[in-house]
Amino acid sequence: MKSKILGVLYGMAIGDAMGMPPELWSRKRVLEKYGKIKDFLEGDGENEISYQYKRGNFTDDTSQAITILDSLIETDFVPDASNIAGHILAWARKEHAFENNILGPTSKVALELFEKGESTGEYSRQALSNGAAMRIPPIGTLFKANQKKELCDYVKAVSEITHSSDITLTGASMVAMAVASAMDKEDREEMIRDVLSVEAYAMSLGASTVSASLGTRIRYGVELAHRYEGDEDRFLEELYNMMGAGVNTVDSVPCAIAIAYYSFGNVHPCALLCANLGGDTDTIGAMATAICGGVKGIEGIPVEDVNLIREANQVDFMPYAEQIVKKRGCLA
Repeated sequence: MKSKILGVLYGMAIGDAMGMPPELWSRKRVLEKYGKIKDFLEGDGENEISYQYKRGNFTDDTSQAITILDSLIETDFVPDASNIAGHILAWARKEHAFENNILGPTSKVALELFEKGESTGEYSRQALSNGAAMRIPPIGTLFKANQKKELCDYVKAVSEITHSSDITLTGASMVAMAVASAMDKEDREEMIRDVLSVEAYAMSLGASTVSASLGTRIRYGVELAHRYEGDEDRFLEELYNMMGAGVNTVDSVPCAIAIAYYSFGNVHPCALLCANLGGDTDTIGAMATAICGGVKGIEGIPVEDVNLIREANQVDFMPYAEQIVKKRGCLA
């Protein structure tokens, strides 16, 4: 099981780092600039976010996920909203995330309110962006696939300091569920069934918002995956045109789950698909490739990719995996 947890953590970082250079560029601009991304690249000097990153660097998606794990380890995996917010805020200050435009729109405002000692609830209840979903994959490793209610409740407890709307909590729960299912069942059809099965309960946990249906979009993404099997370019084109691939949960989460389904268990190809999609490429990559990493574990990831993540970010995920192994399945 430790191998699969490491697969999720390194998979997340690989998808994040591969998608970093063209972050938030349109598909048209990605195609014009790169033709096709075929490997990890330096941050792009023309990109207002990625210019500050080097080849193999992951972004705030993976950084915040690890920061949340740091908080949970400190509190013996009992989620404490203030502790989580404090850890994320400390990371943001250390990385100059506010000044460097690294934070997503919802997290930025929520953290500013938290720092002032003001309630974040009014803002977090209106959230639509994908900040909760982007940093949630490691939470999926803590649960078995049959612990659906427990997983959703935990996602809410971890996320609500910045995101407490129905659509953001559901998107995060679906991503975490996809990770748990991929690890346990190693079957892409089961993964989709598990993901769709938590939608109704997760939607009941958050404040009501106006949004398209995540489940409907995910089903359509799966349909596109079947229709364009073997034709990656057409799959990405149709997926982008239908979903938009932007920073909203309802755009990016269905893209990530559809791409994870399309490339199930294959981390490097999954990361490349996400990078070439356009839109919120690093976040979609982090979510999708984490799911793929849970299928075969770290042994299914190219050694050179893992080494690049370790060296470029000066990070070792083994201590996190060891802590998760101790708690996996015990958080009901």
